[in-house]
Amino acid sequence: MTEETKKEETKVEAKAENKRAPKKKAGPRKPRAAAPVSEFEERVVAVNRVAKVVKGGRRFSFSALMIIGDKKGRVGYGLGKAKEVPEAIRKATQAAQKNMVNVPIENGTIPHQITGRFDAGQILFKPAADGTGVKAAGACRSIMELAGVTNVLTKSLRGNNPHNIVKATFDALKNLRSVEQVAKARGKEAQGLRIK
Repeated sequence: MTEETKKEETKVEAKAENKRAPKKKAGPRKPRAAAPVSEFEERVVAVNRVAKVVKGGRRFSFSALMIIGDKKGRVGYGLGKAKEVPEAIRKATQAAQKNMVNVPIENGTIPHQITGRFDAGQILFKPAADGTGVKAAGACRSIMELAGVTNVLTKSLRGNNPHNIVKATFDALKNLRSVEQVAKARGKEAQGLRIK
C-alpha cells in the first residue's frame, strides 16, 4: 500500500467515527418552573462602584443597599458586595431577610415621636393624622412605605449618607414601642394609656 492510500483510509475511518447518532425527536417542552413569589417587596436604595488599584490597572466592584418589606409591619435592610450589580443586589436581599424588624403601627402611623441616630445620621419621626401621607425623602421614604406606615412626618436632622440614614431609621424603628408593650412593662391596663 502506498502512503496516499493509507492516508485516505485513515480519513475515511475518522469520518466514520465522527458521524453522530441520529437525533431523537424532542417531545413536548416541559413548562418552566415559575419564579418563586416572595412575600416581600424589594427596593434598591444605593448602588456604589468602588475601584481597587492593582498592578495592571483598576478592579471594579459594586456594593448595593437594599430594603425589603411586606407592608404589614416587617421591614429589613441589607448590604451586598460583588463584582457584578445583580449579584450584589441578590446578596443584599439575602442579608435583608436575615435582618428584619417588626414595626408597631397604630392607625397607619407610628405610636409615638422618636429620634433615630447612627454615626452622623439623625432622623426625627412624628406620628401623623390620616391623610397626611409619608412625608419623607429618599431611603427613609422607602423604609416607611415597605413597613406599611401610611402617615408619618420625618425630618433629617443631620447627615445625608444613605447608609447612615437607613441605619438611623432602623434604630428608631427598633426602639418604637406600642401601647400594649408600655402597659405590660408598667403593669397597667392598655386602655386609656397614651404615649407622648
